[in-house]
Amino acid sequence: MTTLLISDLHLHAGQPDIAHGFLNYLETEARHADTLYLLGDIFEAWIGDDYLGDLERQVIDALKRLSDAGTQIYFMHGNRDFLVGNAFAEAAGATLLDDPSLVTLGNQRVLLMHGDSLCTGDEEYMKFRAMARDPEWQAKILAMPVDQRLELAKSLRLQSSDANTQKADAIMDVTPAEVEVAMRAHGVTTLIHGHTHRPAVHDFELDGQSARRIVLGDWQPGSGWEIRVEDDAEPQLREFAI
Repeated sequence: MTTLLISDLHLHAGQPDIAHGFLNYLETEARHADTLYLLGDIFEAWIGDDYLGDLERQVIDALKRLSDAGTQIYFMHGNRDFLVGNAFAEAAGATLLDDPSLVTLGNQRVLLMHGDSLCTGDEEYMKFRAMARDPEWQAKILAMPVDQRLELAKSLRLQSSDANTQKADAIMDVTPAEVEVAMRAHGVTTLIHGHTHRPAVHDFELDGQSARRIVLGDWQPGSGWEIRVEDDAEPQLREFAI
């Protein structure tokens, strides 16, 4: 039994190397996996299931081939692709996954999250997150013409980039106390997430027990990150060439 978890590819037409690496990954490594978890920010921007460019179609087709070959695919929303909907999931042969979600990996229960909800020190972003996850706000955005949504996505990306250059690194990382709250609430000692682009394995003590937080890395031209779980073995964080 092989399970793979990835996140933060930020796929867009301006980074063909990453897109090519991901499509190849779906045809090779993922073909040998029983389950593939996509933990958010797979796309740099998603303005609705009704708009598909060439790249989006290629990804959907590749995911559907993987699903048809027998790999279960789960998709969790990130802060860039929170408008991915049921039409995408059906076309890609994927199942939408709540954030957070409790799953069994190997012989243990593990909490999966995208990770942005843990960054409570970034108050400005948390306000945006609350708005962006509001069904009424999403419906209003999806009702806009495609060209307006494309401009809005571009504007939001620029605002985010500008804002992040002014923030201290610690503000954009997870809040340790929030990590503990989430893990206690779900009764787990292992948490897996992405979002922060700070791949690492953090071992710590939680209420007298050994606990672990595993952070996925973001994909770059030439390299990707995954967490691999083989049978009942411990999850392994791995960087690899694409």
